Amino acid sequence: MVKDFIFFKAFGRIEKYLKKSGYTVYTAITDGFGTVENNATQLKQFIELIMTEHNTDKVNIIAHSKGGLDSKYMIENLDMTSHVASLTTLCTPFKGSPMASYLLKCPHRLLKFAAFWTNLWYRILNDKHPDSLTVCEQLQLHPTVELTELPQSIYCQSYSATMNRRRDDILMLVPFSLIRRYAKEASDGLVTLESSKYGVYRGDCLPESTSHSQIIGFASNKKKRRRIYSFYLNLAEELAQMGF
Repeated sequence: MVKDFIFFKAFGRIEKYLKKSGYTVYTAITDGFGTVENNATQLKQFIELIMTEHNTDKVNIIAHSKGGLDSKYMIENLDMTSHVASLTTLCTPFKGSPMASYLLKCPHRLLKFAAFWTNLWYRILNDKHPDSLTVCEQLQLHPTVELTELPQSIYCQSYSATMNRRRDDILMLVPFSLIRRYAKEASDGLVTLESSKYGVYRGDCLPESTSHSQIIGFASNKKKRRRIYSFYLNLAEELAQMGF
């Protein structure tokens, strides 16, 4: 639910790094706590502006976390199938997140109270329609759900990340500990490996311990950030070589 704010960039220096390598890159502007339907609409509008600006009719989408759900919904329900060449998802909770399910077990009054203040804060961060409680409900676990496939005209691949130790990312300390204790599954601190799988599953983004936030450049040292940037560059190069 991270988003750009003043000098703070949600994807850190990744966009700048790819642009330096000659790629045309845009970071979508969507609500941090908008529902899947809301953000899918915002994403469509953003992509339409890009296509007009560059006189093109297709884009490649690299989506992190809930952004993968927003993108999938947009393609399937907002008449964007012919405008997406590929969809690459990173740590997207296609079958939900244990943390969302844990939070929804809290008393309803507490949830409403927390949602009110979360929504207020995200309005300050320029969200148009924040709805954190509905988002939490959309992200709760549904492990037996049958995922619909995207049309074959769209190349779809997914990556996961695995966090191995609590000390690896202090931001993910609490959710990582809860998932490890109760779900007993490999995860990036928020999303389990199994939930991340969709389309052609490519495994973990990095072979080392990497958290949900680190894969977009947060809470990592300089050496790891370089490896993260290299991952995105290799991803862009691979898509280009495949003709996307």
